Amino acid sequence: MTNAELSVAFFLQMAVIIAACRVVGWAAKRWLGQPQVVGEMIAGVILGPSLFGLLAPDLQAALFPKESRSILFVGAQLGVGLYMFLVGLGFRRDHFRAHATSAAAVSLAGMAAPFLVAVAIAPWLLSLGLFGKGIVTWQAMLFMGAAISITAFPMLARIIHERGLSGSRLGSLSLAAGAIDDAGAWCVLAIVLASFGAGPMVAVVAIAGGGAFALFMMTLGPRLLAPLGRIAEREGRVGPSVLGVVLILFMLSAWAMDAVGIHAVFGGFILGVAMPRGLLTEEIKRQLEPFAVLVLLPMFFTFSGLNTQLTMVDNIGLAAVTLVILAGSVLAKGGACWAAARLTGQDNATALGIGALMNARGLMELIIINIGLQRGVIGPALFSILVLMAIITTLMASPLFEWVYGRRAREQGELGDPNEPDGDGARLSPRVTA
Repeated sequence: MTNAELSVAFFLQMAVIIAACRVVGWAAKRWLGQPQVVGEMIAGVILGPSLFGLLAPDLQAALFPKESRSILFVGAQLGVGLYMFLVGLGFRRDHFRAHATSAAAVSLAGMAAPFLVAVAIAPWLLSLGLFGKGIVTWQAMLFMGAAISITAFPMLARIIHERGLSGSRLGSLSLAAGAIDDAGAWCVLAIVLASFGAGPMVAVVAIAGGGAFALFMMTLGPRLLAPLGRIAEREGRVGPSVLGVVLILFMLSAWAMDAVGIHAVFGGFILGVAMPRGLLTEEIKRQLEPFAVLVLLPMFFTFSGLNTQLTMVDNIGLAAVTLVILAGSVLAKGGACWAAARLTGQDNATALGIGALMNARGLMELIIINIGLQRGVIGPALFSILVLMAIITTLMASPLFEWVYGRRAREQGELGDPNEPDGDGARLSPRVTA
C-alpha cells in the first residue's frame, strides 16, 4: 500500500474503532454492569477474526489490511503508555509508602501461587503438544507462570478509575501490587526468551535496566522534576512549553522501558508517579486525558483483538484444558492475594476486593502470549485458551469486586455510584470524562 492508501485506510479504521468501542462499552455497562473498559476490550476482539473476520472475512480484511497494522501497533503503544502516565499522575505515593509491605506481599503471593500451578500443569500441557517445538519443561513452567500470574495493569487502572477508587487505600495498594507483579512477570518472560535463543543479555538488560530506571525516578526524579511544578504554579497554568517538556519526558521514559525489554507502560507509569503534584498534574490530566482515553486506548484494544482467534478451542479436550487453566489461575491468584493482604493487616473486605481486582488479566496477558506465539514458545491452541482465560478473568473482576467490596462500601458512603457522574463512573479527574 502507498502512503496515501495507508492514510485512507487509517482514518476509516479509526472511525470504526472509536464507534465500536463506545457502543460496545456502553452496552457492557448498561446491560452487563461492566466498566466501559471491559466493553472496549470485547469490542477489540469483535473487530478481529473471532467475529467480524468470521462473519465477513473479505470486509474485515479490506478494513484492516495487514500493511496498516504496524501503524495501529505504534498508536496502541502510545495510547496505553500515555494512559498509564496519567494513572501515575493520580497515584497516591503516601498511600503506597503507608502500605508498601502489603503491596509487596500481595504482589509476591500473587506471583508465587500461580507459579506453583504452572509447575503442576506445564508438563501435562507439554505432553499434549500445546507448546512450540523444542520447548523443554522448565521453559514451559516459566512461561505459564508468567502468563497466569500477570495482572492487567492498564485494565486494573481503568477499573479503579471507573469505580471511583483512585486515591483510595484499596486502589493505591492494588495498583502498587499490580505494578510490582507485572514487572516481575516481564522479567520472567525475558528469561524465557533469553533461554530460547535471544541470549542471556536480554534478561540481564531487562531486569537491570528496569530496576535502575525505577530507582532513579523514585529517588532523584521528584527533585529533578520539581521546577516544572513551580513554573506551573507561578504562571497559573500549564502552557505549551511546559506541556512539551512533559511529553518529551514521557516519550523518553516509554522508549527507555521498551528499549530494555520491559514495556512502555512502566516507563509512563513511573514517570507519572514521580511528577510533582498540584496544578501541574491537574492541568496535564485535563489536557491529555480525553484524547488518550477516547482515541488512543481503543487502538490498543483493537490491535490485540486483531491477533486473537477464539475459534481454535473447538473440541472437548481443549475445553477441559481451558477449565483447568482457568480454575487454577483464578483460585491461586485470588486466594494468594487475599491471604497476603489479610496477613499484612488489611480487613477482610479490602483483602477480598484486592483479590478480585488482581485476578483481572486483560490485555497485558494478551501482550505476553502474543510474544510467546510469535517466538514459537506456545502453539495457536494454547494461545487461544489463554486468550479465553484473559477475557473471562477480566469479565469476572468487576462483578466479583462489587459483590465482595463495592456494594457494601457504597451503602456506607465510602464510594459513589459508578453510574452517575459522567456516564462512565470515572473519578480520576473530576473535570474529565473517560
